[in-house]
Amino acid sequence: MTQTSKNIAIIGSGLVGSLLSIYLKKKGHSVTVFDRRPDIRTIEFSGRSINLAMSNRGWKSLRVVGLEERIKKIAIPLDKRAMHVNDKPVYFQKYGKEGEAIWSISRGILNRKMIDLAEGAGVVFRFNEKVWDIDLPEAKIFTGESEKSEWKEYQYELIFGCDGAFSRVRHKMQRRSRFDYSQSFINVGYKELTIPPNEDGTHKLDKNSFHIWPRGKFMLIAMPNIDGSFTCTLFLPFEGEVSFETINTEEKAKNFFKTYFPNVRKEIENLTEDFFKNPTSAMVTMKCYPWTYWNKVALVGDSAHAIVPFYGQGMNAGFEDIHVLNTLIKAHGDDWDTIFSEYQIQRKPNADAIAELSYRNFVEMSSRTADPKFLLQKKIEKWFAVKHPNKWVPVYSRVTFSERPYVEALAIGDKQEKIMEEVMKLPNIGEIWDSIEVERKILSLL
Repeated sequence: MTQTSKNIAIIGSGLVGSLLSIYLKKKGHSVTVFDRRPDIRTIEFSGRSINLAMSNRGWKSLRVVGLEERIKKIAIPLDKRAMHVNDKPVYFQKYGKEGEAIWSISRGILNRKMIDLAEGAGVVFRFNEKVWDIDLPEAKIFTGESEKSEWKEYQYELIFGCDGAFSRVRHKMQRRSRFDYSQSFINVGYKELTIPPNEDGTHKLDKNSFHIWPRGKFMLIAMPNIDGSFTCTLFLPFEGEVSFETINTEEKAKNFFKTYFPNVRKEIENLTEDFFKNPTSAMVTMKCYPWTYWNKVALVGDSAHAIVPFYGQGMNAGFEDIHVLNTLIKAHGDDWDTIFSEYQIQRKPNADAIAELSYRNFVEMSSRTADPKFLLQKKIEKWFAVKHPNKWVPVYSRVTFSERPYVEALAIGDKQEKIMEEVMKLPNIGEIWDSIEVERKILSLL
């Protein structure tokens, strides 16, 4: 169905806001994007980023508006994890089947590119313009330099809140009756670090791997950039024996890296400098409902469902929100009541499911990936999946390399985990893991 052109405001010029603006502009709408921050194309990026892992859901959403191939030019495919366990050689775990990969992209580079593409499509951006208030029933927004300065008033027909976990649009919706809201912080923070390229511009570690140094209560990850560097993220408790609180001098930081990450010893000066230069950031799971107000205002991406980053699905889930909205627009034309109602009904359970999966993956990445029993379980699952691809798809592949609902991945993953609990109880499982006995056991439990 076609739509009548509307005057639409998007709050937030991040990845979700920029892509949504392109979708809406292609539908013939007039689109203005507001952001309280300066244009990120004109400033150095802040050092608060975890590299993005684009997977099937994100690529699908970019493909619809013809952007997939352009964005792949600024991304690097990663087909495996590289596990750095102390006192062992680096070992690799393939993510999926041959040809399946996640793609590493710098958040800053991608965001700049998306704003360029949106401007090229005719979207208007208003940077350094903070939204202080929203009249939800009237779809009006009020901007100004401060809460007490004189405000400008803008009238729109639709408003989309794409302004992140601490959304101003959602904050206004929270003040209305019967709005459910919760936020939960984990006691682990993160800090961005960098491994620079070799002098000839090549990568110092395998460039097609997602590198993980699992250390129980904390871990380091590294993802490659197209300039030969790696964006590293250190996940560490805020307080405790080994924590951001206790590593408070350069000497302590150097000792920390030497002790726990000996194979990045050559980079210790650089890592130590970044440790004190870059901010420590918190991670939150945020849930709310409803996501829409009448047929005027809707939340998209993190403003509706912020999650911890351990499944690499935050951006992918936000892009999938847009894909679902687009499908509903095609089906219902100008009936924004139905579009908004169906959108939140479809997406809310899936957002809750990926929030749960993301938290579980934090536990798996930081501690279980170095556990021999866990590694054996994963080996058995992979062996069985190769033998019976129609009967067993690992939960990671369901989330990352499929476009099936997150709810389905969570439910099937729970069932598979119960089956594997029984399989791991078999006597001498380490010796018989690839036997007909194990195969029959799994088949009997499916």
